[in-house]
Formats: sequence, structure tokens, C-alpha cells
Amino acid sequence: MESPVLNVHEELIARCRVGDREAHYKLYKLYSKAMFNVGYRITGNEDDAADVLQEAFISAFRSLDSYRGDSAFGAWLKRIVVNKAINALNKRKYDPIPDDDRWDVAEEEAPVEYGDELTVERVKRAIAQLPDGYRSVLSLYLLEGYDHQEIAEIMGITESTSKSQLNRAKAKLRESLESTGVTIKH
Repeated sequence: MESPVLNVHEELIARCRVGDREAHYKLYKLYSKAMFNVGYRITGNEDDAADVLQEAFISAFRSLDSYRGDSAFGAWLKRIVVNKAINALNKRKYDPIPDDDRWDVAEEEAPVEYGDELTVERVKRAIAQLPDGYRSVLSLYLLEGYDHQEIAEIMGITESTSKSQLNRAKAKLRESLESTGVTIKH
């Protein structure tokens, strides 16, 4: 027998359902930072993550009546954020950069630190360098806790593709870290 989900924000959600703007703001403040981080880990881009966050909250507030309370509100909202982030990645694939001089801007290269110390910042930078598909699967699996079946459903891929993308992401991450002088034990 499943135990009922304890929703600590039930009263706040009820107020949101009747249009209480202050309740909307409080719910946003409670979850916005964590949900931004979820969006950022998937998109790898702050602007995209901010857009994902806004779209997810708009969608969540518009569809609060569909929230049944059979899972924690944060889990329900996180699923919306993940779906919006995946949509942003898919959209990015089909939005070509215009071919004109405005886009010919030289990027400054971030200084590369060498040494054998593995730091959180190094890992974050290495993850950010991964291709979108690799980064998405890695983030969903390792950071968000989804299994391969859930990732397959979210991203519209097969479970085996999810598994192979994760393995390739790990290998690429290891390779990237080792290229900066970090020794990783296998």
C-alpha cells in the first residue's frame, strides 16, 4: 500500500488555484532557484534556463487544476521544467544562426587551469562543454535521478539510446577532465 504524499504547500497551492497573486509569488520564490538549476543543468545556458523557468511556471500556474497531489508539488513542477528544457534543446537544433556579420564576434577563451586537482568547478565546466544530448542524459540520470526508461519517455528516445548517451557522456567527460591534467581512476 502506497503512503499518501504529504504536501507541505497544500494551503498555498489552494490559494493559487483561486487566483491569489501573493500565493503565486510565494510558490515561485520557494521553487524558482531549484527549478532554474534543473533547467540550467539540462540546457547548459543561463538565458535558456531563465526562459525555461518562466515557461514552466506559467504552464504550472495555468494547469494547477491538473495537479492531483499524488506526488510532491516540487516533483510535479520539476517534470514540467524538464519537459520545457528538453523542448528548448529541440528548438535550438532547428534555429539556425543567421548568416551575417552581427554573429562574427570573437569569443574570449576562458583560461584553462591545469593540475591534478578535481574540483566541482572543473566538473561543472566539463559538463557544460558536453554536446546537448550527452549533457541532457547525464544531468537527468546523475543529477536529477531519473532512470533510463523515464529519460527515454521524456526525451523521446529509446532506453538503449539513453544508456549509450550516458556512457558516451561519461567517456567524454572523463576525456575532457583528463585533458586538463586530472587523473581519474576507472
